[in-house]
Amino acid sequence: MLLIRRGHSLTRFGRLSAQRHGGSSPVALCAARLWSSNSSNQDQRWHHRTHGNSWKYGLAGLIAGTGAVLAGGLHYHKAERADTSRVQTIEKTSDLPIFTQEEVSSHRCLEDGVWVTYKGGVYDITEFVSIHPGGDKILLAAGGDLEPFWALYAVHKQEHVLEMLSEYKVGELSAQDQKKQQTVQSSDPYSSDPTRHPVLRVNSLKPFNAEPPPELLADNYITPSAIFFKRNHLPVPQVDPASYQLHVEGLTGGVLTLSLEELKTKFPKHTITATLQCAGNRRSEMNKIKQVKGLNWSIAAISNATWGGARLRDVLLAAGYGPDVAQWARHVQFEGLDKDVTGTTYGASIPLNKAISEEGDVLLAYEMNGKDLPADHGYPVRVVVPGTVGARNVKWLGKIRVSGEESSSHWQQNDYKGFSPATDWDTVDFKSAPAIQELPIQSAITTPADGTAVCRSSEEVTVKGYAWSGGGREVVRVDVSLDGGKTWQVAKLKSSEDADAPKPSPPPGRAWAWKLWEVTAPLPPGSQELEIVCKAVDNSYNMQPDTVGPIWNLRGVLSNAWHRVKVKITEDVIEE
Repeated sequence: MLLIRRGHSLTRFGRLSAQRHGGSSPVALCAARLWSSNSSNQDQRWHHRTHGNSWKYGLAGLIAGTGAVLAGGLHYHKAERADTSRVQTIEKTSDLPIFTQEEVSSHRCLEDGVWVTYKGGVYDITEFVSIHPGGDKILLAAGGDLEPFWALYAVHKQEHVLEMLSEYKVGELSAQDQKKQQTVQSSDPYSSDPTRHPVLRVNSLKPFNAEPPPELLADNYITPSAIFFKRNHLPVPQVDPASYQLHVEGLTGGVLTLSLEELKTKFPKHTITATLQCAGNRRSEMNKIKQVKGLNWSIAAISNATWGGARLRDVLLAAGYGPDVAQWARHVQFEGLDKDVTGTTYGASIPLNKAISEEGDVLLAYEMNGKDLPADHGYPVRVVVPGTVGARNVKWLGKIRVSGEESSSHWQQNDYKGFSPATDWDTVDFKSAPAIQELPIQSAITTPADGTAVCRSSEEVTVKGYAWSGGGREVVRVDVSLDGGKTWQVAKLKSSEDADAPKPSPPPGRAWAWKLWEVTAPLPPGSQELEIVCKAVDNSYNMQPDTVGPIWNLRGVLSNAWHRVKVKITEDVIEE
């Protein structure tokens, strides 16, 4: 029997034959089974289902290191011990055999067994690999050390992960080979990441994900690049602008290859102001209902910038797009230059009609706020797909492909999709839901912050925030309440840096930028606490739901309920 340890109990599985899937093709791990998030889930239960392989996908993700956490039903359990620097679940004992690195290296395939080492231990993972229906990535570590693969994601070095690995331990690496292994320092793939502004509130360091303090968001209609929220899935690549090439594929004219200079000089520069928002913005509010998988974003995974670059439409036309292509093509796929140790790159796609439309305003951007793109935001070239979820705005763009199919990327097929509150990790079917493209109406309060206080002698309170809607729909109104939604006031909207000189409404369907808003209202007499609420309305009269519960989903995306903060009213202290 194969024993998988979980917490204080053991879950049993029948012995599995290595011949179940045959030995002709190595089977292993697919990045499409992994989530790029860092949260744990205490509420859900990890168990074997007779009709599913969720436990297999989970462990594959742990070993291969191609995702920050697991998907498809591996339900985390918080580690009960703080020290995660070593495998603690099995102590070295004299009856464990000693193996040389040469012996370990001879086990690199299903026929000979798949062995790996980790911190002096030797692990036989053959049974697991042989029944996994994924790709070939786990075999990249076969016969060697797992440490370089785990260097990508610090989340792997946690007790519950190491505890599962320990069940496959078959021996110890010889002291001589351990010493050799220790002299080989695994390079940190994040060592060349750029320096970030210290004001950012970090959700994960590797990969780097951070948001600005909410109170800073409403200070500038155009968010300064340094505090624009950062959402990375993989290490920031180092790209030489002189040798950079963008490849456009899938059209009748063959592959079009452009240098950065050619992109800048052969195509007219187009400038737009557009807001980008992460699908997980305000996920923290869903976590308060029930724990979800994903980075615990507050309300600031959204920012607004001016972008400059070539229109994607112009580049596609130059590459050979025409009416004949429209007969079969449905999607435009993007592939980034950021990759993990297995070579898997970040990818996404958008509908062809968005990409080719004159009103779509999709850019191959090389400027942000009037300067070259910063490294964290895709230098030298990124896609900006206004009105669309941030995940489709691929950074460090290396390849564009016109296709009849969506991107096969994990982040297009098995992430960034919404589900019913009734769907859990045992029942979720990612093929049943469309990939998120346009985002719903959104608004949030940036000041005052939840839990702060206002002095009664001030007699009034000023509330500020942002509002935005996806798909180019313009925000036309923001309602604000000081009493939990019993009574409402209409906020003043700001659509430019100069609040006294607002810009005219953009053409219908092309309202890509947010609106900041503000309202000053008298303090209700006799109240000891304010429950401030905001809700926005766009020009299609879409409105935000009033509570989080009905829109809760297992990935914590599309969180756009009324935003609420509670503020105490303090009495003046009279000094005698």
